Amino acid sequence: MNKIFSSRKLTIINFIIVTYFILIYLINYREVDFVLIGVFRELLTIPFLLAQIVFLILGTRHLMKNKERNVITMLSVIALTLCTIITIGSFF
Repeated sequence: MNKIFSSRKLTIINFIIVTYFILIYLINYREVDFVLIGVFRELLTIPFLLAQIVFLILGTRHLMKNKERNVITMLSVIALTLCTIITIGSFF
């Protein structure tokens, strides 16, 4: 069976998702109001929310299946878990 995601790809994708939500937080905190940034934020938020949940599940399955523990991959999954908790917690 072929591996869909290697540890490196999974780590990069996880950090991209976390970085996106950190940037969204900073844009809202600093009250940056550019039209182009608002358009990209509206277009990308829902796909990144879905990707956040999907890659959190894939990341935990990847960590459970693989015997070798890559520290950076574990950190990226932990960061994605914290980001998911904060993001979903902001809805309530």
